[in-house]
Amino acid sequence: MPGKLLVVDSEHDVCDFLKTFFGERDFQVFAAATGDEALLIARREKPDVVLLEIKMPGMDGIAILKHLKDIDKSTKVIMVTVFDDQDSMYEAYKLGACDYITKPLVLENLEQSVQRHLAQ
Repeated sequence: MPGKLLVVDSEHDVCDFLKTFFGERDFQVFAAATGDEALLIARREKPDVVLLEIKMPGMDGIAILKHLKDIDKSTKVIMVTVFDDQDSMYEAYKLGACDYITKPLVLENLEQSVQRHLAQ
C-alpha cells in the first residue's frame, strides 16, 4: 500500500508534477518549497519517504536532512540533485539518506526507488 510522500524542491513546477504523478499512484503527497516548510510538514504528517533536493536557497538539503532525521530516524530520504556531487552525496549517506536520484528525473527510476525504500 502506498504511503505518505513529502516532495521538497525549490521549483514549484517539480513539486506540482511529482504531487500529481505520485497522487495518481495512491500516495498521500505533500510538497514544500523551503526547508522550514518541509520540517513543519514532516513534524505534522510523518512522511514515510521524502524526496529532497540538495541545492536549495536558504536551508540546503543536507541541513534539512539532519533535521528530518532528528524528527524521525526511520524516515526514508531520497536525495535529488542536478549535479553528480560526490562530496554532498557522501555527506548525505553519512547522515542517513537511503538513495539519490539525478535530474532530469526519470519517472520510472524515481518510482522504483520510492517503492523499494517504502517496502523496507
